[in-house]
Amino acid sequence: QVQLVASGGGLVQPGGSLRLSCVASKSIFSVNWMGWMGWYRQAPGKQRELVARITNGGDTNYGDSVKGRFTISRDSAKNTVYLQMNSLKPEDTAVYYCSVDSRVTSGIYWGQGTQVTVSS
Repeated sequence: QVQLVASGGGLVQPGGSLRLSCVASKSIFSVNWMGWMGWYRQAPGKQRELVARITNGGDTNYGDSVKGRFTISRDSAKNTVYLQMNSLKPEDTAVYYCSVDSRVTSGIYWGQGTQVTVSS
C-alpha cells in the first residue's frame, strides 16, 4: 500500500505557470516497487485523461494536449513527482490526480485530486 498526497493546484491566468507535487508515503523509487508514476486530469463532463507519466527507469510520456508545455520530473530522495505546467490554457482547467502503478502489488493507487483553474 502507498498513500499519495498531491498539492500545488490553484487559480492562474492564461499563459501562467503552476507546479504540482505528489509525495508518496514510502520509498517507491529505490526498490523497483514502481512501474510508473504520473498525473491524470478530469474536467467536468469529461473522462479522466493522461497528462504525464514517468517510469522507474526515467522514461516519460505525455498527453498530446500538453506536450511542449508540461514537464514531469521526480526527486527519488523525497519520494516526490512534480508536474511543471507552463503556458497554461483555460482548457487545462481540471482536477489533477496523482497516480502510481506498483510492480510488486500489480495495483494502481490514486491520490486526492488538486484543482487547477486557468481563467482571467
